Amino acid sequence: MRRPYVSIVIHHRHSTRLRDFDYSGVGAYFVTVCVGGHECLFGQIADCEMRLSGLGEIVQECWSAIPDHFSTVELAEFVVMPNHLHGVIVIHDVGATHASPSRRAGPAPLSLGAIIGSFKSAVAKRINAMRGTTGAPVWQRNYYEHIIRNEADYNRIAEYIEHNPMRWVEDSLHPDAAPATDRRP
Repeated sequence: MRRPYVSIVIHHRHSTRLRDFDYSGVGAYFVTVCVGGHECLFGQIADCEMRLSGLGEIVQECWSAIPDHFSTVELAEFVVMPNHLHGVIVIHDVGATHASPSRRAGPAPLSLGAIIGSFKSAVAKRINAMRGTTGAPVWQRNYYEHIIRNEADYNRIAEYIEHNPMRWVEDSLHPDAAPATDRRP
């Protein structure tokens, strides 16, 4: 007897994370977190400066509150853009214990993934409460990260973040940008 053909869709998502890298360890990380569909929810650029909307103020408040929830984290440069956020997170080792390999699936506690997940969740909850859209997605799945390896790398990224509003029309995340023109540092 012939079995019916069953189509199974398997999603193969490419991870930008370095295999076997401890993202809960001491280090500095440049991250970009994007709104789903790149919708400009957080404000607008006027005269080369970011003017936050009420939703953008929520993003800025939640980002600034990260160290209140993760005592090993320090924030450096960041900018909220109309449809994304760029920021530098520094994780310090203050004797934090790391989870054992037998723990449940998901990001390790105190890891970059846990920090970004907590931030995205807090923002989405507050934005959805404000808009009356409980449970609606706000963010694009995942986030971009870059491990900052040295002072020159840090300085280049800090300059990129500082000047990002002035370069908005050239930004790969601008709504009118041509596809696949990633200009992150």
